[in-house]
Amino acid sequence: MQKIKIIVLPKVIGFYINILSFLYPKKSLELAYQFFSEPREGRLSLKNLPEILQEATLEVIEHNGHYLQTYVWQGNENKILLIHGWESNASRWEKLLLFLKKSGSTIIAIDGPAHGLSSGKEFNVPTYAEFINVVSEKYKPKFIIGHSMGGVACAYYQHLYQNNGLEKMILLGAPSDFKILLDNYSKMLNLNSKVYEQLVNYIKKRFNINIEEFSGVQFLKNTTIQGIIAHDTKDDVVAFEEAKKMAQSWKKAEFIETQGLGHSLHDDKLYQNIYQFLFEKE
Repeated sequence: MQKIKIIVLPKVIGFYINILSFLYPKKSLELAYQFFSEPREGRLSLKNLPEILQEATLEVIEHNGHYLQTYVWQGNENKILLIHGWESNASRWEKLLLFLKKSGSTIIAIDGPAHGLSSGKEFNVPTYAEFINVVSEKYKPKFIIGHSMGGVACAYYQHLYQNNGLEKMILLGAPSDFKILLDNYSKMLNLNSKVYEQLVNYIKKRFNINIEEFSGVQFLKNTTIQGIIAHDTKDDVVAFEEAKKMAQSWKKAEFIETQGLGHSLHDDKLYQNIYQFLFEKE
């Protein structure tokens, strides 16, 4: 029953949006973008904060009317920034933290826009990259690690802001092409071409980006820092081919292909490889 609901509900929503596109095009665009950009999971409550986050020092950073929640596990002057993905929050790093803490580093994790304890209802990569820049200017991380949409946000951040102090970047299960994300969303809801074009034009006007060019492949092709791209062959959220394209573009990245880890990529062997890459390789 639940599986049927998951399949049918998006089509019903899409049908409603398609009908609206002929009667009230502005409203249909608002709804289409809302369902595309508003996460339904990933929120946290201070009353029920995961234990791993309770161990950190919590600080809120205010930026352009937004409140960005940060978590800091204090260590030495070496700093690592962790960036989670869609419908997640900073607690997703609990297993990796066990490895990173062995280095004695200061570790900073954030809740992205509309996730965890951060403010907002909308999630998008340009805003996330802006938040990453704000946090990076404050903490000056040497390494950055991003998962899923957090990974492409990291790639876009480095492409846009050119942080010269960043030495290594790790992307886990990250997508590449924005157009593929939008196309998949459109297919899931079975949106008509009118709504699709409205979305494309709205995104271009609001964020000044061309969805054909907004791609991890483009962001990484001139990157001079070292990195890792890790992706599972059976990832059912982000296609394995997305990672292969980025790995071919990013000349200084090591490509790690996993099997059976899914999209989450939680694995002791992988995390040990990450630790060695960050702290044992020049």
